[in-house]
Amino acid sequence: MPQTLLFKDVHIFDGETEIPRGDVLVEDGVIKKVSTTPLDLPNGSTTVIFKPGHTLIPGIIDAHIHTHMDGAIALTQSLEFGVTTVCDMHNEKENIPNLRKLGAEDADAADYKTASEGATIADGWPEAVVTAHDKSEETKAKIATWPKLKTRDDVEAYIEDRVRDKVDYIKLMHEDGHGMIVKPAVPSLELQKQIVEAAHAHGLIAVAHATSLRATIDMLEAGVDGLTHTFMDQTPTKELIAAYQKNNAYCNPTLVAMGSLTKQGLKEQEAYAHDPRVQKLLPQAAQERLCRCMGLGNESANAEHAYESVRQLKAAGIDIILGSDSAGPALGTAFGATIHQELATFVRKCGFTPLEALRAGTSLVAKRLGFPDRGRIAEGLRADLVLVEGNPLENIDRTLDLRGVWKQGVLCSAYTSVLA
Repeated sequence: MPQTLLFKDVHIFDGETEIPRGDVLVEDGVIKKVSTTPLDLPNGSTTVIFKPGHTLIPGIIDAHIHTHMDGAIALTQSLEFGVTTVCDMHNEKENIPNLRKLGAEDADAADYKTASEGATIADGWPEAVVTAHDKSEETKAKIATWPKLKTRDDVEAYIEDRVRDKVDYIKLMHEDGHGMIVKPAVPSLELQKQIVEAAHAHGLIAVAHATSLRATIDMLEAGVDGLTHTFMDQTPTKELIAAYQKNNAYCNPTLVAMGSLTKQGLKEQEAYAHDPRVQKLLPQAAQERLCRCMGLGNESANAEHAYESVRQLKAAGIDIILGSDSAGPALGTAFGATIHQELATFVRKCGFTPLEALRAGTSLVAKRLGFPDRGRIAEGLRADLVLVEGNPLENIDRTLDLRGVWKQGVLCSAYTSVLA
């Protein structure tokens, strides 16, 4: 059950700005008050968390994961790493009810948002990447159940199904194979436009997978509200910037995943896998997967193209949000852990300040994906909170110095020592 909590004398990043010293009161899972002057203890039983030298930040939102068969692990491991909300970007619809229930009812699991099944076509993405790592009959059987969109009638039926699934957004797939060693079938642009129009007609945002420059521009021209990756096959162009600006679209670049696809991120992946703060929370098998790469990029694929795209989009005022593309089969990623590497990559490779990077993973992602009840430390919002030792606004690496994680005011059981 949620407790009455009083965080005293902590440094605060509220999702937008820095508060050098303040108090935060939580009641019934909701933030009751944020103050720069000391708050008195309310009437009744209150747990006081007095942590000078620590920073309180909003729970991180991972805008891009794939739970697949790893649902419970994905949600619990994410929460332990300070990710209080995860956004699934393609999953079999029969898995959704249990994942929603877990996210809503288990204090040790991140809250769950989903696209349910993505707008797939026969022999299209992500079948190619899934079967590259898993050729089992069980996996083939699951792929056989995915949507096989061809016509406007297919699109209308697909969107109606997603509305019944109560999805949070619609996910399109547009992998043209440029920069990849795999060559999946590619949906027609007319079909993609029909999907976007149908999504918007039902009040849903539409987001798209694309990892090449051309495919990204095509999806922006189709009208999507955001991209779930940046691209790795060439450097950005003025046409790209203009297309993003025309749509007011956001970019979730998944830079760590780009590094794994190109194999150029291996050194950084290994560093995180061997970090004692990661090893404390990450099972051995997951540590070992972090030390391997997907390696699906071809000779034109270069992680530097991805970094440069983010630099230029940021300079042009395009919103960049945080998401890891973590998935069990996605070598080089790990639920929860990779989001910290992604934050650091924003800072070290793309010119973000730590504050800008943290904003991309809290208030900005909540705004762009339509989650008005979270992403900030503000009165009336969910008490999804993360306490870290030190100041991550000075050194982004401090986000891994986790000392407490609360979802709706309930402490994750991995951090009971914070109350000692």
